[in-house]
Amino acid sequence: MKQTLSILFLIILLVGCSSNADPKSNEKNTENETRTENSVNKKDDETKQQKNQEQTANKIDEYQPNPQVTDDHSLQKVGQTYADGKGEATLKAIKNVNKTYEVGSVELTVREMKLIHLRPDYGMIDYFHVLTHDEEFDFVKVFVEVKNKSSEKVNFAPVALLKTNTGETFDWQKDIYLEKLNGEIKGNATKFGNLGFIVNATGGHAHNSGHNEQAEAKKAKDIKWIEITTSDVFDKDHKKISDSQKIRIEL
Repeated sequence: MKQTLSILFLIILLVGCSSNADPKSNEKNTENETRTENSVNKKDDETKQQKNQEQTANKIDEYQPNPQVTDDHSLQKVGQTYADGKGEATLKAIKNVNKTYEVGSVELTVREMKLIHLRPDYGMIDYFHVLTHDEEFDFVKVFVEVKNKSSEKVNFAPVALLKTNTGETFDWQKDIYLEKLNGEIKGNATKFGNLGFIVNATGGHAHNSGHNEQAEAKKAKDIKWIEITTSDVFDKDHKKISDSQKIRIEL
């Protein structure tokens, strides 16, 4: 009987000790689980970011240089300059956006945005004179990918209007790249390329007169964001099937 009581007492004592130890053990386990979860989430975010950057790099590598505008493919750090037969481009700002927006059946992905200073070759100046009388100028450029997820062709413009924080507004007709990204997209088809708009030009746009070069240069540096307004989405019969969307990108 005494032996039985001793065994029961020992069991109760062990259970009590185990019970007292559980809170700390549980707390430690919870902390470890939280750390593990945070580590996994961080790794997932890094993997997603790396994947997006790789997709952007792949699309840009596939891109054929524009016949009118200096190739900026190699410009990835502010201050870098690249020159070719079309002129000399210097990178003033860059933003790797890598965001996808749904506009009805159209999937619009903005890969990157750049602010570039361009000094066109003498033979290319006439091409830009319709938009500016400056012999060198800044322009905002976005690299986009447009995918029609439906099996029917649609009509869509990734940038119908572009507005900057400095108060300038441009419609799609002011695009300097002219890469036929606007208009018809066949079913399940994809387009990608650049759209660019000259900013702070002294001629060709509706700017206030009387600004000197120093004021214009300062204004160019003050560009902090752009707002893109897409077109509506239209079906093959030109009937609207989806509303436009506004996209704001911080530089």
